[in-house]
Amino acid sequence: MRPNGSPETFEIVAGGRRYFAAKTVAGERGEAEPLPCAIMEDGDDADALEASLIENIARLDPDEVSQWETFTRLIREGRTIADIAATFGLTQHQVKRILALGELLPRIREAYRREEIDAETVRHLTMASKAQQKDWLALFADPDSRAPRGCQLKQWLFGGQSISTKVALFAIEDYPGLIVSDLFGEESYFADADLFWLKQNEAIAARRDAYREAGWSDVIVLEPGQHFHAWDYEKTPKKKGGKVFMSVSHHGEVGSQEGWLSRKEARRARDQSEAAEAGTPDKPARPELTGPMQNYVDLHRHAAVRLALLDHPAAALRLMVAHAIAGSSLWQVRIEPQRAANQTVAASLAACKAEAAFANKRRAVLALLGRSDEDGTIAGGNGGGIGTATLFAHLLTLSDDDVLRVLAIVMAETLEAGSAVVEALGNHLHVDLAACWQPDDAFFDLLRDKEIANSMLAELGGKHVADGNVAEKVRTQKTIIRDFLSGESGREKVGSWLPRWMKFPVES
Repeated sequence: MRPNGSPETFEIVAGGRRYFAAKTVAGERGEAEPLPCAIMEDGDDADALEASLIENIARLDPDEVSQWETFTRLIREGRTIADIAATFGLTQHQVKRILALGELLPRIREAYRREEIDAETVRHLTMASKAQQKDWLALFADPDSRAPRGCQLKQWLFGGQSISTKVALFAIEDYPGLIVSDLFGEESYFADADLFWLKQNEAIAARRDAYREAGWSDVIVLEPGQHFHAWDYEKTPKKKGGKVFMSVSHHGEVGSQEGWLSRKEARRARDQSEAAEAGTPDKPARPELTGPMQNYVDLHRHAAVRLALLDHPAAALRLMVAHAIAGSSLWQVRIEPQRAANQTVAASLAACKAEAAFANKRRAVLALLGRSDEDGTIAGGNGGGIGTATLFAHLLTLSDDDVLRVLAIVMAETLEAGSAVVEALGNHLHVDLAACWQPDDAFFDLLRDKEIANSMLAELGGKHVADGNVAEKVRTQKTIIRDFLSGESGREKVGSWLPRWMKFPVES
């Protein structure tokens, strides 16, 4: 008992049922055995709560939710977790669980008390923020919605990805986001999946770089969810060219399979080894560009170089003399057909600034020769005698400057795309492709190599951005490249960027 308002009145804190039972017996028999009584100090609410709860626990199992609420009130009254654990004979971890349940929103506690939600669901809700609890209650109260429960609730809380801290390759103390602990399990989870993947990808990139520094021939980072199927590969040691394959699951686990080659690569490695012993030269390595991408690059580089040639007729004259002396695959005379590998490349070339500017200058030369725009190209005639004589007579009436303009167009039309001549001329004329070309849809459509895209991303956004997306699909990395070039999605705009294949001199 403890005083209740005045020294003469008391309230029963614990033992109320025994008091009223003794009072009933005294009324029936005229007397009753005296009951032991302890007087508590006035105003000690925490002691009163403990006494009441201890009595209930000793008597029978108390209402579970009431126990949660009482433990929460004890904390507010100044008791520590250690105090509560010592008083009730519980571990501190058990007390933390009960306190987490007691901190749930009242409507959730009442729903559990009425057995409208099960124990697994209410335990998962202890990992939810107050805002998430309110959102869940809105779904729970809506007859047309279905509030997630059990394991589905855990997925809902973490945005579809419940990623355990156990899978992190990086130090947990370096993670700047929120980590949520499951008090009823052995796991803790990253609340922000996107932030986790950023840190995890950086760690994956660091591990990849460490493997390469250790001397492995290559390290392949598989796309998330892509499995490494050992039956498609052969075990191959590092010294014989074995690679490392890093697999990444959708839940963040990273596995490293060291010393493997695909069966085709292993077969080629054996053939090369045998050829080396026999003195046969090795086969060339896989080209960096696919056929359509090489065609795309060749045609755009060709367009820029031949436009630049028009402003340097002296160079065109000397080049024509070289053709006349040494010959070439085009000197018959035939024009460069500019065959596109597919419609995508053709459409890109049709929209090329260099092509449009070249066409305008060619129309001016056609007019100079007295020919209509419908004639199209200037070179490529059949070489008939009368036609050549007529053209020769007309050229005699033109100035040297006009003849050189004609010569430059002819040389440009007979310049072979993708040839060493284009490279030599582009280097000599210091052609800047950025003046007439920018990455277009066709370029991004043909860019399909994830490692090449990651290298481009490193040039545009720096190594930390590339490393942070090393395991992402090539489609995702191309989107980020576009964002850097356009300055969208919060990326700092990068101007006048060229892939290394488009530069003069060309780079890999």
